[in-house]
Amino acid sequence: MSVLIVEDIPPTRAWLEALVQRLYPDAPVACCGSLRAGLAWLAGQPADGDFLCLIDLGLPDGSGIELIRRIGQALPGARIVVSTLYDDDANVLAALAAGATGYLLKDEEGEAIEARLRGLGRGEVAMTPSISRRILEHFRRHAGFFAVDSAVALSPREVDVLRLIGRGLTAAEAAGMLGISAQTTAGYIKAIYRKLDVNNRAEAALEAAKRGLV
Repeated sequence: MSVLIVEDIPPTRAWLEALVQRLYPDAPVACCGSLRAGLAWLAGQPADGDFLCLIDLGLPDGSGIELIRRIGQALPGARIVVSTLYDDDANVLAALAAGATGYLLKDEEGEAIEARLRGLGRGEVAMTPSISRRILEHFRRHAGFFAVDSAVALSPREVDVLRLIGRGLTAAEAAGMLGISAQTTAGYIKAIYRKLDVNNRAEAALEAAKRGLV
């Protein structure tokens, strides 16, 4: 197994590297501090390799969710575990929709994080309990998660905006990606919320996942 750690804070990156080397002493470890460096690492990896990827979401040059999506596409067998301080619904759901298979909060006790990563070798899911409860609560509240109302049609541009929201981008970031103003993007988001009967980014991310947009 090969390990990728993407973390922009050097002391945290060093701590994660030492932890991984202790758990998997024979695994080569690559450490990156940015989205660009993570994508450069990805470009050189074989699609059929065995990988564990620990990805932070708040990177200096972009969102770790984009890297998660790209890794999931290029390395279908990779175990992708988020390692972050972000515990809000929008980031959790967007990361899982992008392809993350685990989600750890860095403010947990170090022993707890180590135990969850060790469990990967037994086929367990590396998930902070509070995140697991959050996900279960969402499924409880959205019992029709996998049912898409085909009567609700979005315009092509609304689909573009919903796709970017589902990937975890903010309205401003989505505007930049699409080359339109923030005000125009806000108008599209308002229309999306109204048409899909959702009230926040987390629910919009769920709708994006239902529609296969992320």
